Amino acid sequence: MCRSFLSCIFVIALINGCASPEVLEPRPGFVPTGVDFSGNWILRNDKRVDDKRIQQAIRRTDGVEDSDIFSSRNTKTGTGSPSKTERIKGGLVFVFLVTGSSLKITQTQHGLFISFDRAVVEEFRFGEDRMINVGEVEGQRVTGWEEDQLVVETLDRNSMKLTERFQLLHNGAVVQRTISLRSRSGDTDSFVQLFDRVTPNLR
Repeated sequence: MCRSFLSCIFVIALINGCASPEVLEPRPGFVPTGVDFSGNWILRNDKRVDDKRIQQAIRRTDGVEDSDIFSSRNTKTGTGSPSKTERIKGGLVFVFLVTGSSLKITQTQHGLFISFDRAVVEEFRFGEDRMINVGEVEGQRVTGWEEDQLVVETLDRNSMKLTERFQLLHNGAVVQRTISLRSRSGDTDSFVQLFDRVTPNLR
């Protein structure tokens, strides 16, 4: 009986060890009737507060323990910063997250273009399922609709996932952006940004 039990444990461990890496499922690309995010929007909250909140969420979900980073600063290298080895052990999907105090959104039949603070433009293609990269960091991105919400999911090689949900509230006067980060081990952290429509439109 003991031998049989140990055999079962071995098989379960083998299956878990050979499990396929997570792959994001594509989402519908058809725009729901009456949903249009086009316009100019201003962040309701203080961006400095939001940025601090984002950094806290990243620290909780990037898979790197603060104690590991502290230890790496006290190695013989004496560099005073986390080693590349320590950092890449965790997730890096947060590099794909772009924020700003003002948004200019252009929506077409095929995608959403968001200009953050008139500096960085992000393109979300409806129904997309593709690989994207920032430098050496690569991730799978899928974008599509869940009822009246636009959902953008990005997954990196270390199974850290970034999920962004965009939804119009109050008859189109407010954009709600819900940002969620999930670590490889399943730890999650979410927060909400609200953007008010600017009238008249910014030029």
